[in-house]
Amino acid sequence: MPFKNLRAIREDRDIKQKDIAKILNVSQNTYSQYETGVISLTAEVLIKLADHYHVSIDYLLDRTNNPHMQK
Repeated sequence: MPFKNLRAIREDRDIKQKDIAKILNVSQNTYSQYETGVISLTAEVLIKLADHYHVSIDYLLDRTNNPHMQK
């Protein structure tokens, strides 16, 4: 299952897949497969992405349209 919000937030910020892949210490191809849902996102990757973008993990997983983290 592709993650629309994961791709959208990256594109909205004009960040290339290779740049996010470098932050995650994975190849660009691996990151691409995260976005398309070919490879499952691990908890570690989700936390890094949520921290990097300052959004909730639920937003990255398309479980909500609200990017803000709830406290």
